[in-house]
Amino acid sequence: MELDDVKAHGPLLSPWAHFATVGADGAPDVVPVHPCWEGDILWTMCGTDSVKSRNIAANPNVALHWQVTAVGDGLEVWGTATVHADLDTKRRLWTGVFDYDLDAFAPGGPENSEGTAFIAVVPQRALFLKAYGMGGTERWSA
Repeated sequence: MELDDVKAHGPLLSPWAHFATVGADGAPDVVPVHPCWEGDILWTMCGTDSVKSRNIAANPNVALHWQVTAVGDGLEVWGTATVHADLDTKRRLWTGVFDYDLDAFAPGGPENSEGTAFIAVVPQRALFLKAYGMGGTERWSA
C-alpha cells in the first residue's frame, strides 16, 4: 500500500476519524475529528487551548482511526503532529482544503479567529483492515 492508497481509503470509510493524543500526565484522550488531506499532510481544525493542542505540545505522537464500515473495513494512521495558529496557515487552509465550511466553527474567518488553530499530522505508518482483518490487511510506512 502506498500513501496515496491511505489517503483514498479514509474518506471512503467515513468523513470522521477518532483522534488520539496523550497528555503530559500520560493520560490518553480520543475525540472525533473531520480530517482532510493537503498533499501528504493530514489536517484538522482545533482550538488553540483545546485538549488536543495541549496534549500535542506535551507529546506529538498521535493516532487516527476512521469509523469502521458495516462490513468491518477500517483504517488506522499513526504520525507526529504540530499545531499551527499563524495567519498564513489559516488563510491557506481556510478555503480549498476542507470539505466543509470552517466558518460554521469559527465565523470570524482566518483573520478574526484567534482561538482557532490547525493540527498538521505527518503520517508515519498506516494499517488498512478489510473485514476486521479477516479479509486481509495492508500496511504502509514512511
